[in-house]
Amino acid sequence: MSLPGDYFDNLYARSDDPWGFRTRWYETRKRALVLACLQSERYATGFEPGCSIGATTAGLATRVDRLVAMDVAPQALQRAQTAVDTGVEFLLGRVPADWPDGHFDLIVVSELGYYFEPTDCQRFADLASMSADELVVVHWRHPVDDYPLSGDAVQKTFAAAAAQHELRHLLAHVEPDFRVDSWSRDHRSPAARGGLVP
Repeated sequence: MSLPGDYFDNLYARSDDPWGFRTRWYETRKRALVLACLQSERYATGFEPGCSIGATTAGLATRVDRLVAMDVAPQALQRAQTAVDTGVEFLLGRVPADWPDGHFDLIVVSELGYYFEPTDCQRFADLASMSADELVVVHWRHPVDDYPLSGDAVQKTFAAAAAQHELRHLLAHVEPDFRVDSWSRDHRSPAARGGLVP
């Protein structure tokens, strides 16, 4: 990660919920849309880098049998562990340096990529694209002075990496505030997967 770890430590020292994940309708609605963008009902394995206080983790845990959630801030992980009452493996670490071993049926990257310098973001996108059967990426689209990259730039970086690693773009949900994209090795739509169409 390109921003120093104490950037996040300082945020969590000042607030239990620095971005209002649990209090803002914007965040609640965005999480619901991200979960609705998942192409399958259930996944055997999943990875959520940058899980923060576990707001999205809780929703993913209802859809993933074995979920790994990682964050760079110990305070965030402690809060996430109290927020999620199902079996999630929580890891302290930073991507891309501490990328977990193995392949995942699902990787969800939410509001994380713009904390990276371009070369680190490229490495992050490559690792995610190589390690996932399905990759869902969402980012805020408005400029933030602290962030090295814009949300749109991050989405473009992930799009290029996904294409290079033979993931097909299945979904784009674009609003003025945020963008969600989904890529998968399984090129079928949810209707096709469910046998509704050939």
